[in-house]
Parts: sequence; structure tokens; C-alpha cells
Amino acid sequence: MNSPAPKRFIVSWDQFHRDSKALAWRLVEKDNAWQGIIAITRGGMIPAGIIARELDIKVIETIGVSSYDDKNQRDIRLLKDINAALIGDGAGWLVIDDLVDSGNTAKFLRERLPKAHIATVYAKPAGEPLVDTYVTWVSQDTWIYFPWDVDFEPVAPIADQKKGPIAPGGKTG
Repeated sequence: MNSPAPKRFIVSWDQFHRDSKALAWRLVEKDNAWQGIIAITRGGMIPAGIIARELDIKVIETIGVSSYDDKNQRDIRLLKDINAALIGDGAGWLVIDDLVDSGNTAKFLRERLPKAHIATVYAKPAGEPLVDTYVTWVSQDTWIYFPWDVDFEPVAPIADQKKGPIAPGGKTG
């Protein structure tokens, strides 16, 4: 028996910009005097830039964390650390990422920065309780294709996707 095709959520640049701006609206309502933003590289860099503009935040720090690739979840690896003397326990700081999925990255950051405000554009159920603010809920079995991960190409109708990928010329095979 064939397993069902994974659900896909393809996000355009326009949609991602609108959703990131919606996150900024939610954050401005928190009425905090944010000291700065910590962008989680790489997915958090674009929404962090948009939010920094919208909230007039001039200080952006980055933290590089890796917990998965396109095939596997793995243990958290710290690739680039923050300036701990500047950020301390995270009080007054926004941590921004594109997505909270399993929650592993958010757990890691919550332990390091217990007073930071973690915000993501998208949230899946496993990670949702670990973030303070997000915009769009996405089911756990949905793979999000961000605009920087995709290119334009023909795609078969949903009903035909069980038959295989679309071939050049628009035929499924």
C-alpha cells in the first residue's frame, strides 16, 4: 500500500513578506522596548530584517544553530554563538526564526536565553508551546517550502501526484 504524499505548503516571497509583517504587528502590540533582535540563521534572517525595519530596531545579533537537514533530525549543533555579554539572559530581546517545527531549536534557545521573547512566522504543533508569538499554524505533517528553497517548475494536479513527478512536457509518469 502506498503511503500518502506529504502535505506541501509553498510560500511565495510576497506571502512570506506579508506574514513577517503580520508578526511585526503582533510584536509591536507587546509594547516592549526591545533592545534588539537575535536572528536564527539562516531561516530567521529575512523575517528578522523585516521586523527590525517595522519595529525600528537597529541592533541585530545572529546565532547559528543546526538541528536537521533536508532528510534527518539530529542533535543541536551550535555553529555561531551570540555575544553573551551584550544579551545576557535575553531580557528585552526578540529571537526570530521562520518556523518552529519539532521545537528542538526553541528548547535549546529557551535554556540559553530564558527571558528572551521567541517569535516565529510559522508554528507546527510540536513546537508551538515553545514560542511566545507566531502568525500561522501549520500541521505537523506539512512540509513548508520557503521562497529561497524553490524555483518555478510545472507541477501535477494534486489528484495526479500519486502517479509520480511531473515530467517535461507536463505528463506525469
